[in-house]
Amino acid sequence: MYVVMKILISAGVIAAVTEIARRLPSYGGMIAALPLVSLLSIIWLYVQGEQNKTLSNFALGVLWGFPATAVLLVIVYISLKHSFSLITCLGLGISGWLLCILFQEAALKFVKNIT
Repeated sequence: MYVVMKILISAGVIAAVTEIARRLPSYGGMIAALPLVSLLSIIWLYVQGEQNKTLSNFALGVLWGFPATAVLLVIVYISLKHSFSLITCLGLGISGWLLCILFQEAALKFVKNIT
């Protein structure tokens, strides 16, 4: 029953954001940019009894993923402005996201090696 409740609440949040975005795209985008998924995930982890260390590591992971997500969104935005198909835009965005993640990992390894 708990999993069903999480799914329903999470789906409700996504449905509300997409309805707002349909009517007011700019405001919908701003609301979607809120850390709704991150906050919901932290809440669900907390309710499930996870320790603060786990919550902290999760928050750091979200923070670490932010630059790559920004790259994805910039690529999708530019691609859509140039009238590429949605599938192409998403493919390019995800590719940029993946390259950014790989670059971040390589940069982190490099910094660890020189320190």
